[in-house]
Amino acid sequence: MSSPKSIGGPPGKSAPQSSARRRSGRRRCRTSTRRSCSPRRADRRPFMTVMTMAQATVAAIAEEMRRDPRVFLTGFGVTHYGGVYDSAKGLWEEFGDQRVIEMPMTETGYFGICAGAAMFGMRPIFDICFAEYIPYITEPLCADMAAVHYGTAGKAHVPIVICAKQGVAGNLSHVRGFNSWLIHVPGLKVVAPATPRDARGLWKSAIRDENPVVILESLAAWVGPPEEVPETEELIPIGQAEVKRRGRDVTVIAAGETVRLALEAAARLAGDGIEAEVIDLRTLAPLDFDTIVASVRRTGRVVIVHSDWKIGGFGAEIAATIGERAHAALRTWIRRVAPPHLPPPFRRELEEAFLPSVDGVVSAVREVLRG
Repeated sequence: MSSPKSIGGPPGKSAPQSSARRRSGRRRCRTSTRRSCSPRRADRRPFMTVMTMAQATVAAIAEEMRRDPRVFLTGFGVTHYGGVYDSAKGLWEEFGDQRVIEMPMTETGYFGICAGAAMFGMRPIFDICFAEYIPYITEPLCADMAAVHYGTAGKAHVPIVICAKQGVAGNLSHVRGFNSWLIHVPGLKVVAPATPRDARGLWKSAIRDENPVVILESLAAWVGPPEEVPETEELIPIGQAEVKRRGRDVTVIAAGETVRLALEAAARLAGDGIEAEVIDLRTLAPLDFDTIVASVRRTGRVVIVHSDWKIGGFGAEIAATIGERAHAALRTWIRRVAPPHLPPPFRRELEEAFLPSVDGVVSAVREVLRG
């Protein structure tokens, strides 16, 4: 993998000053506050690197594999092929066959092997490629592994990470998702990063977690433009949402690939004087209801956007909890933007109509503003 382009850094040295100017500068500092004499905040900014989602993910995995020899990766095409969309590029070359292992087409059986390895001290990463294949492992994952910590009163752990891509990217379409199945299971953590920075930080936290974590990777974000990521280590806590854009008129809640749609819709609405606050959930289980409720109490209006089916989707759980915890703050009903209860279509034009869009988010915001 080519090394990412580094940007930023310490400020350059300024030109020498005369003695009079230096003395004048010292006098000004004595009469001003300590804050004004300290270096500018931008000068203390950490060094940043530009990375794509794929690069940030591979960097996180490689860093954790170097840090902890118990971490290993297995999945389809993770060795010679370098993983789907470069999701394991360079890892096999660095760590070899013992820690980057090609998985046969037996998802259920091989997941059982990884789960057993996790219970006996290893930290496997199970790359199942696409979220459509998750049903093959739901019985051991949801019925057994997720309950180990609770069932043993904390004496046993299953530190395993399952990653799966979903969504649309170019000619690749894997829009079927089972997010709502997963967040329904106690003991299972589910994260959905939307940016390279979040991906790197959440991946590192997931690998270090003592219990099963599912990482749902957005294909749209995966092939999206590169963004800044700190060169220094950054762990993002699982279960902590982030307000990606501040606003006063409406709260737009999104996760994964729909965060980009929400931000684009908010930018368009701002042209009409409508300030939308955008919350990136980052974690679907556990949900950060404190951040959600605090935003709703400020704005009084809510639009929830997700790419899982609307009926039984996690948006319904968020809406119900808002109704329980912040009902008095609501000025109007809650609007959800999500796919209808139909199998995903194959034709691209129908697929675009099936999935959430920027126009759909804008329309929903205007509806709640009309009350």
